[in-house]
Amino acid sequence: MRHSFYLIGIDGGGSGTRVVLGDPRGVELAQATAGPSGLGLGVGRAWQAILDGCRSVFANAGLVFDAGRCVLGCGLAGVNNPDWLAAFRAQAPQLAGLAIESDAYTTLLGAHGGEPGLVVALGTGSIAAALEADGTLRIAGGFGFPSGDEASGAWLGLRAIVHAQQALDAREPVDAFARALLKRVGATDRESLIVWLCAADQTAYAELAPIVLAHRDHPLAGRLLTQAGEDIVKMMRALDPAGALPTALCGGLGPTLSEWVLEVVRERLRVPLADSAHGALKLAQREALRKGIAFR
Repeated sequence: MRHSFYLIGIDGGGSGTRVVLGDPRGVELAQATAGPSGLGLGVGRAWQAILDGCRSVFANAGLVFDAGRCVLGCGLAGVNNPDWLAAFRAQAPQLAGLAIESDAYTTLLGAHGGEPGLVVALGTGSIAAALEADGTLRIAGGFGFPSGDEASGAWLGLRAIVHAQQALDAREPVDAFARALLKRVGATDRESLIVWLCAADQTAYAELAPIVLAHRDHPLAGRLLTQAGEDIVKMMRALDPAGALPTALCGGLGPTLSEWVLEVVRERLRVPLADSAHGALKLAQREALRKGIAFR
């Protein structure tokens, strides 16, 4: 069935974009994925990925994408940078509506259904967010790659690749962990690794995180994962020192890294009700209501 307007939820990060298409009532019609759309990788690249994802999700629903009939709710990494956000808004196509929030906020909307709660979002980057009963949003972490985003995929990869560097010049043994890292980046010697390092961005480093997890028994990998668990707890305690809010670890690394969170804290964790893309769909629905769009 064709509708006059559609709702689209966008979850845009440094490794990829997830898209959910909904009818005017927010009933899900289809899902799709596209390339990275975190604003730190470039506003033009972000819009290209988002529009590619929109075309894909409409195709998956057996429909043709028409931007002018869509209300987009976007939860994006990097919107805390006002220059990036302004540029993103300026390059928007003609839409029926557009609401933009951080991916932390849409993760909260998805995880707790819009109710008070706390999330630690762990993907290419990381951030913790808490929504209070009065609607107040508080944030911890999320200062961005490379100096922040503790416990994220990029954070793990940036530190893991040091082992490969040191293995190449005999400061560390060329063990299975080093070989796996070198194979993943396509490096066989010092020069080829330097070429990869010069081109690597947060997405490239995040792609090394699965290798860290696969070698969890390696001393360095184990230390990194232990540190990640400690940093997750720090973010949780910064936002909810009393431990009163329902808490979820979200994002691609959330469920996996829960293993390294202190047991006393781990017992408080809940399974998210939905993901950030579905939280963004809820954001789109709110924007449609705000604009008073009459759906038919």
